[in-house]
Amino acid sequence: MNTPNVRPSPPARERLHTLYFLAGIRSFSPVHLDTDVEMDGVLAHRAATATEAGRYSVVTYVLHTAARVLKEHPHANAALHGRFRPRVAEYASVNGKLALDATLAGRRVVLSTVFPGLERADLDEIQRQVNHYRDADADTMPEFAGVRALHKVPRWLGGRLFRRTVGPLSARAERLGTFSVSSLGHRPVDGFHSVGGTTVTLGVGRIADRPVVRDGAVVVAPVMRLSLTFDHRVIDGAEAADVLGEIKDGLEGYKPTGGEGS
Repeated sequence: MNTPNVRPSPPARERLHTLYFLAGIRSFSPVHLDTDVEMDGVLAHRAATATEAGRYSVVTYVLHTAARVLKEHPHANAALHGRFRPRVAEYASVNGKLALDATLAGRRVVLSTVFPGLERADLDEIQRQVNHYRDADADTMPEFAGVRALHKVPRWLGGRLFRRTVGPLSARAERLGTFSVSSLGHRPVDGFHSVGGTTVTLGVGRIADRPVVRDGAVVVAPVMRLSLTFDHRVIDGAEAADVLGEIKDGLEGYKPTGGEGS
């Protein structure tokens, strides 16, 4: 049987920023947790607050809730840098990094943006920022000018520039965020784990009707799988479990009016 000739080619330039990022997180020590979140309250609140302009996205609720939890866990709202002389920085502001499904030069890629000061932002402000990045053209929007420029330089230089930009702890919160959120809930994905370059990364799966036990009876409820990957160099499992549990409680605490969403 003849094997067709394969001519390897360099990675697409539009994905170089992802390769630089993945090379930079090799020192992470990821540990993965997950839980199920009953989403009745979020969905009811989402329906009750919908307007002609639209409704809150699920990821907006996750960003809003996680930011308030991490404000109460400064050891998790932190980053570590250095191998032989490691240093840890705890950040006063909670900055959320959101991974985006985007298109650059006709190629589907993942981009990310950082929303600063999320511990002070309400749902409306977070949704405005989500809409801005979701609806804009990544080929032209100024926020991604740096990424586009990075694709044009030689790879040996691009990697160095990326590390110099995001490596220092003084710049980490602004450029990489203090926690990350990635969602595949718009596809038939129940759960997944990823490393977003921050001490805490949340993975958001789809919402699906599942059997749950309430008051001793089995009922059907909308449930979302929520994962948390943490960097074991910075925090330990017990604190990470507390963070995940409190985010779960916050999301399950939404009501059609009032509650966490008020």
